[in-house]
Amino acid sequence: MLMRYAERMWHGEARMEGLFNGDVPAGVAFEIASGVAVLPAFANVTVFRTSEGLVLFDTGAPNTARRNHEAIRKWSPDPVRYAVYSHGHIDHVFGVGPFDEEADRNNGERPVVIAHEAVKARFERYALTKDYNQAVNARQFAHPKFRWPENFRYPDLTYRDDYRLRVGELTFELRHARGETDDHTWAYVPERNILLAGDLFIWNSPNCGNPQKVQRYPADWAAALRTMAELDAALLIPGHGVPIAGSDRVRTALTDVAEYLESLVSQTLELMNAGRRLDEIIHAVHVPERLAAKPYLRAAYDEPEFIVRNIWRLYGGWWDGDPAALKPPRADRLAAVLAELAGGPRPLADRARRALDEAEPRVAARLIELAHQAAPEDEDVKDAYRQIFTALSESATSLMARGIYLAAANG
Repeated sequence: MLMRYAERMWHGEARMEGLFNGDVPAGVAFEIASGVAVLPAFANVTVFRTSEGLVLFDTGAPNTARRNHEAIRKWSPDPVRYAVYSHGHIDHVFGVGPFDEEADRNNGERPVVIAHEAVKARFERYALTKDYNQAVNARQFAHPKFRWPENFRYPDLTYRDDYRLRVGELTFELRHARGETDDHTWAYVPERNILLAGDLFIWNSPNCGNPQKVQRYPADWAAALRTMAELDAALLIPGHGVPIAGSDRVRTALTDVAEYLESLVSQTLELMNAGRRLDEIIHAVHVPERLAAKPYLRAAYDEPEFIVRNIWRLYGGWWDGDPAALKPPRADRLAAVLAELAGGPRPLADRARRALDEAEPRVAARLIELAHQAAPEDEDVKDAYRQIFTALSESATSLMARGIYLAAANG
């Protein structure tokens, strides 16, 4: 069933959303090759059966840990020998706990967790920014009851550049690459000609510009994808979404995503070198239409515009080129002055409504934010604020934008 759905997704006849709304059963380990199973969820778990036990590539999120454990146990009773984190995001590192508990009950050995050395630093940063991360993720996923975890399963074994893991008859060639994160691992299993991409391939526009998260690395990401493509793998298993079967398809998908990122980087750097400001650049850079139309490059999670901002931050720092933005006034003070010039906050709110009606949502958002900062308790302004940001959330194409607009609308 999973590979039939994958075929439909390749042809644009099905979408990622179907994996979460019942088109593919949840909590099932689908054997997609002999001794290889994938558990599709928000973040995938891949399981390899070897003569010495099981190897997991990624382990899942806190809310799927128990379900994944049960599914894996229905597929195989063998002990889990190793678990590899593709990176330290919480949807990939919270499935080891039930296997640790199982080993403790049976007086067995816990799985050995392997990850890039930077995963430890990530977990330490998460502890320092726990409340911030809770707020960010509640907003991003429109989940106000979201709770950021406080305890993490740290890796037992770390590596820096590459690591060769031999388990039974299989070899797992682990390689580090910066992309969505600085701690990313992708893997190749030569005996099976299987590529494990982690979040370097996610059946969406690359998550390389998230407005609320730390630096991402588009050029390094593209280079890693091209290295993967050279392996001529017969099967690609991504961190999110369905597997891709067939060496031609795998190569095409990897090189398309690489070209997508390379195009954004080259366009942005060209304009930066020409002295253009960030405000100009984000409206001038565009993804080639051929790539934007690919079913695995939909801007449904992140957006090209956000990636451009991240490229600017990587190469140019935080200042956007506007001298007035170098040391700006307090936002509420500037809003009060502009509201005074406009005749009060309500005329600003009225003009914002008109901008929305005239299909200028960016202007509407800026004006209503000024009106709200100038008069946060004014009921008419608050009504306009909710109306405009609700409309923006409903028209947003990416989860990133939708979550931020919806959080604003809901106060």
